[in-house]
Amino acid sequence: MIKAKIYLQYLSLLLTLAAWYGCSAPSSNDLNFPETSQTTKPWTRWWWHGSSVTPEGITAELEALQRAGIGGVEITPIYRVRGEEADFVDYLSEDWVALLRYTLREADRLGLGVDMATGTGWPFGGPWVSADQASKNIALRRYTLTGGEQLDEKVSLVQEPLLRTVRPIEETLSDIIDPIAENTDLQVLAIDQVRFPRQLPLQVLMAYSDQGAVLDLTTKVETDGTLDWTAPAGDWQLYALFQGWHGKMVERAAPGGEGSVIDHFSKAATTHYLAAFAQALAGEDLSGLRAFFNDSYEVDDARGQADWTPDLLAAFAERRGYDLREHLPALLAEDGGDQHRRVLSDYRETMGELLLEHFTRTWADWARVRGTIVRNQAHGSPANILDLYAAVDIPETEGKDIIKAKMASSAAHVSGKKWASAEAATWLGEHFTTNLADLKQNIDQYFAAGINHVFYHGTCYSPPDAEWPGRLFYAAIHANPRNPLWEDYPAFNQYVSRTQAFLQSGRPDNEVLLYFPAYDRLARSGGELLEHFDGWATPRRGDTTAVRKAAEWLQAQGYGFDFISDRQLLAVDYAQNELSVGGVSYATIVVPPTAFMPLTTLEKLVDLQAAGATICFQQWPESVPGWKDWSLRQATFEEWLMEVQTSGAEAQPDLEIALTTAGVLPEPMAALGVDYHRRSDGAHHLYFVSNWSGQSIDEWVPLRVAAAAVAFFDPMSSRKGLAQTRLSKGTLEVRLQLNPGESLILKTFSKKTGGEPWPYRPKDLDFISLEGDWQLTFVKGGPVLPESQALEQPQYWTALEGAAYQQFSGTAVYATNFTKPAGLSRGILLDLGKVSESASVKLNGVKVGTVIGPVYQLFIPADQLSEDNMLEIAVTNGMANRIIYLEQSGKRWQRFYNINVSANKRENIGTDGVFTTMGWSVLPSGLAGPVRIAVVQEEAL
Repeated sequence: MIKAKIYLQYLSLLLTLAAWYGCSAPSSNDLNFPETSQTTKPWTRWWWHGSSVTPEGITAELEALQRAGIGGVEITPIYRVRGEEADFVDYLSEDWVALLRYTLREADRLGLGVDMATGTGWPFGGPWVSADQASKNIALRRYTLTGGEQLDEKVSLVQEPLLRTVRPIEETLSDIIDPIAENTDLQVLAIDQVRFPRQLPLQVLMAYSDQGAVLDLTTKVETDGTLDWTAPAGDWQLYALFQGWHGKMVERAAPGGEGSVIDHFSKAATTHYLAAFAQALAGEDLSGLRAFFNDSYEVDDARGQADWTPDLLAAFAERRGYDLREHLPALLAEDGGDQHRRVLSDYRETMGELLLEHFTRTWADWARVRGTIVRNQAHGSPANILDLYAAVDIPETEGKDIIKAKMASSAAHVSGKKWASAEAATWLGEHFTTNLADLKQNIDQYFAAGINHVFYHGTCYSPPDAEWPGRLFYAAIHANPRNPLWEDYPAFNQYVSRTQAFLQSGRPDNEVLLYFPAYDRLARSGGELLEHFDGWATPRRGDTTAVRKAAEWLQAQGYGFDFISDRQLLAVDYAQNELSVGGVSYATIVVPPTAFMPLTTLEKLVDLQAAGATICFQQWPESVPGWKDWSLRQATFEEWLMEVQTSGAEAQPDLEIALTTAGVLPEPMAALGVDYHRRSDGAHHLYFVSNWSGQSIDEWVPLRVAAAAVAFFDPMSSRKGLAQTRLSKGTLEVRLQLNPGESLILKTFSKKTGGEPWPYRPKDLDFISLEGDWQLTFVKGGPVLPESQALEQPQYWTALEGAAYQQFSGTAVYATNFTKPAGLSRGILLDLGKVSESASVKLNGVKVGTVIGPVYQLFIPADQLSEDNMLEIAVTNGMANRIIYLEQSGKRWQRFYNINVSANKRENIGTDGVFTTMGWSVLPSGLAGPVRIAVVQEEAL
């Protein structure tokens, strides 16, 4: 462990002095929420089924999104809707481009942003992708000869036929036309992967003797496959490598977008693919188009891998310094020996570089020439995703794992990008069961990971006159006006926008750079040729790695950290006791247990250490990666390691000891079970803090940064105020109070400042139930509005007699009157009890707030109460009960080509393979209470 230069007692003294003698005075705007903007608002993926959209429908949908607080859309055309064949528009046709043009114009009028997928569905591909540009794979045959023998069979290979479809079809491969683009109705066929029985082109034939001789026999193979060669003395293994056609098709393709997926490792293939867009959009004003988008790399979620590209051998020789043809037995070995792992690592590194340069950068450069930026999902790629993320303008993640999300945000941070985005709320649960609290939990996790630009997944365009529920996408939360929960989306979208306004300001304020040992992954044997990184800091097989363990520990303990790759590490500087990269400062670099580390990486770490930087090795790295001259490089590697060790440094497996010695401490609030992300704007520190621990929190918590005062901002309710603080043993502590599911922004000040105090909830409140008559009135939804009901107390409307109540999805108002409590000084705390799913509250006709759960409480100031008060609670449920009614009535609403509507859970798959609710019971909906109020007095402050 390299000796720290900053010791804990000295650091604590500095923090305290800085807090009380800070020189910057608070401005008048310091206690205001920052301005929101188009990019602070949530955006949404906007699916165009069959590109069957109209100008009138586009306007209606964009206006609805804008009214709800959406900031922009990402246009992604997908598969068709049955029965609407006459309205389909071919992708990139003149009519399609006209619709795009109209969308850009309308979005500009409404102040909305527009991104556009560079293709339909995913991955990149289409009918203009020929076999030359399509994804490819290695096909291999081995032969054995002894001295004096000739090969008595042809060196040839016919590709094994394959037809994989999204759903069962009557057609067989013999019914499918080659080339695939010439088939008349690929929407109906919904082909996922196809391989025709083609004669595969030979790439190389190599011979390897038991004496170590290596011969290239490729030129000795006749056009008919005959090998004109007699084996010299010895035993010979012949490796014939053929180029196969992987056969992956675009998933969920729109009409005009069906076809083969491109060869992502070929610059020629990428350039050819993009030329179709350049031609279709030539002469168009794209100033209203912010970004082109690429979905996650999902080429290899098929049979076999796309693990070959025609330029591989030449690129390998240029980049790795030796001829891969001479080492095919090592590359393709199954014994997992050292040479195999080193050659395999070189192969994977080369493929990763080709993906980075020939696809990602080529696409990004193409977009920038056209005045746009790019947004990219790198997870799942067979390359170091930190470098892929960093090569684009907006790195984007997805999923439910905070460590995965930090891969994208880390790349944004260390490369100086303003935004890190997320495809949010994909498959949060089964269809129609996701509520706004579930959505908030998912998005809060992204915020805590440093994501600051969320995209809902998502919104389907649906014609204004479409029968309910309109068009849907199978993995979505259905963020559209046909979802009853849309009633409360504006309040939730305001929460997202206010939060992202903070998170898009300043810079991240993490202290630890966590080295990502990608070469350990590249050298791992026992799997397929390519190693895919899905963002978990592990491959898709999901096993736990040392870096994953370190990341999970850092996250759980409350250390702010960012991942950093070998390539990114080379850009790190050290000056004035700080490591800096991408305009962000860090305190230390943590190197988890690492088997393979490039010589350039170790050299950089040695140089940083020599300059005074603190490097925390959990254990010493073992070896250089790769095959070329590795023993010579290893000697230098060991010399440099010795230099570090003789300087007094020690490897420390215990991260807590290592970081404490380095003067890096965790945020104590993490021990309460909260997630946080910290930023700095130079004058203040900003914390996003959320509590999904399941327990209420009311604790005094020290902060890791110097402060004399702290303000709280509640992005959900717009409340703000100065927090209670105290000094404890020279350290400032803040009283943190959070219900389950609640989030706050904390803002620190270097000097004491004035302002209204934060309205804490008293710890002990005497709640009283609101007794009296209640009126239940149904105001919006369907299939019909049930009759109003007089109630003695609130109850779920689904508990009432009559089918109309069980079938209803929409909004109903529970209303009652109550008298202002005596002795009221500050206000009341309203607790709604059980709510399914969200509620908007009015008092005396004035809206006082929206609550989405899991705790349904609102503070109402005393000046908003009259002596006699009318309370109206508008409760909204989800889509499920109406969907159940449709299915039980025999009304078919799943009318989509391709995947139709698939289930998230196996038990919800119908006999036709499509999602069904036939086995469901009605979901409780409405307000069950008890509805209670508690008097909150001034002394509670």
